[in-house]
Amino acid sequence: MEVISLAILGILIVISPGADFVLVLKNSLNAGRKAGLLTAAGISLAITIHISYSWLGISYLVSQNQWLFMGIKYAGAAYLIYLGMKGILSASADAALSYSAEQPLAAHRYLLQGFLCNALNPKTMLFFLSIFSQVISADGSTDMEALLYGVYMIALHGIWFSLVATLITAPLLQKRLLGMKKRLNQACGAGLMLFGAALAVKA
Repeated sequence: MEVISLAILGILIVISPGADFVLVLKNSLNAGRKAGLLTAAGISLAITIHISYSWLGISYLVSQNQWLFMGIKYAGAAYLIYLGMKGILSASADAALSYSAEQPLAAHRYLLQGFLCNALNPKTMLFFLSIFSQVISADGSTDMEALLYGVYMIALHGIWFSLVATLITAPLLQKRLLGMKKRLNQACGAGLMLFGAALAVKA
């Protein structure tokens, strides 16, 4: 595949609405910009894991091992459903947005949420397997291209989701989002649950 085609494909995959997007939106809305940025960092960190085992061929072995693959699939689905239920149950119309508030933030919590949301998604695993099967040759002559593409995908995820977190917490949007917070929380929670359920039932 040509470099430009791979670059465009990467952009389309990253910006396509999915569980990662919903999670960044939810965390940014509820805990502020720092939480959204930490979630984005966790997602980027998970991409390094996908790239590492795709490069080593482990993802192929996992995809061929039915029990292992199903275990990852259901673990990811359960985690998304858990996050969705938690978001719906904690939705509050009276809770104020605090994007600029200087308050202690459990950094590891949001970093871990972003990491697990992406790392436990077998669709992401298979995507990187399919892509790296195109850019890695048997004689290792394209290893540098694969490495550069991996760095590109890590940066792309970090930049896009950081942008989402920044935009959703922009001062111009705060007043509008304040009145919609409860519904947005419920919508994000429902979205995560739907993604999880779809992941669980899809063959």
